[in-house]
Amino acid sequence: MKLAFVLYKYFPYGGMQRDFRRFVEEVSTRGHACRVYYISWQGDPLPGADMRQVPVRAFSNHSRNERFHDWVQSDLAQDPVNAVIGFNKMPGLDIYYAADSCYLDKALTERGWFYRRGARFRHFAAYEEAVFGPQSTTEILLIAKTEQAKFERHYHTDPARMHMLPPGVSRDRCVPPDAQQRRRRVRAELGLEGNHFALLFVGSGFIKKGLDRAIVALAALQQERNDTVSRLFVVGQDRERRFKRLARRLGVADSITFLGGRDDVADLLLAADTLVHPALDEAGGIVLLEALVAGLPVVVTDVCGYAHHIGSAVAGIVLPSPFDQTQLNQAVHRMLDGYYRGQCRERGLDYAARVDLYSMHSTGAALIEQLAVASTGGAP
Repeated sequence: MKLAFVLYKYFPYGGMQRDFRRFVEEVSTRGHACRVYYISWQGDPLPGADMRQVPVRAFSNHSRNERFHDWVQSDLAQDPVNAVIGFNKMPGLDIYYAADSCYLDKALTERGWFYRRGARFRHFAAYEEAVFGPQSTTEILLIAKTEQAKFERHYHTDPARMHMLPPGVSRDRCVPPDAQQRRRRVRAELGLEGNHFALLFVGSGFIKKGLDRAIVALAALQQERNDTVSRLFVVGQDRERRFKRLARRLGVADSITFLGGRDDVADLLLAADTLVHPALDEAGGIVLLEALVAGLPVVVTDVCGYAHHIGSAVAGIVLPSPFDQTQLNQAVHRMLDGYYRGQCRERGLDYAARVDLYSMHSTGAALIEQLAVASTGGAP
């Protein structure tokens, strides 16, 4: 079959973008011809894929999205495929991979009425409804039951169109036999001594992932425990200026290292003492499970789609909603206890050995095949 994959922007350090790449690679290995539509692409192209950059520009994101959609639809009319798989919400998709949370829910709960009168709201709400509304025939690949409930509540989406996937942790994130040697090497490279406490924050999208909350928690920890050297390492591709200002204001700038986007996250998970992920909104949060399978304790907010795995494994602390900074500060302080961290590590590794946290992309690729054939009336 010929399959088109659609994504506005690709960069190698986003969780959804990494899923995009792995899905295209998995589908390609099954013998299908893959075409990729995108506006911008950072990193290596996908080998064997028909890469088609869409030449659109606009002053606003929603205008750019509309022009992108129109261009892709025109190109597909001239050069048809069996099915279109989207990783951003838009009309005309046969299959949508739901890595993003429910836009309408956020707009209604986190924004005022004035925002909902604007062109941006009308665009994103209409594009989401084109996927989830009752009139749509788009098949939906879901990664979190929390988001499924929101879509069903706001759009009355037919449950038959919604397909839940298992997580897709890469096996290279699992704790290796030489974990201790790698931990010592990376900690030495980061300037960490044996008794230093290292917090790790991973996520491109610092505001959404709650980096300001993590910085405040670090400042509180240092104020309470000045006998402990504590550091925060930030991994991700985003604007750093406002967070560096916050760190300077709180007196912890020298204790925070911004590492940028990294390809060695597996080693950093081994080197750290705790992953802190106090996100404001997160449909999934694959880094939570990457930490779990690496034996790294986690502090996370319950709004994250994969946070329930941390709770089920008892591999860290899941903070309840509504968010309370004091609770985060206390949770980070709790993680200073090496015995407690060891318990979290062992329970997490046991859970990772019992539960399927790995097969998203093979399961999803098989489902894409089935749904694509169904959408063409059985024609391969």
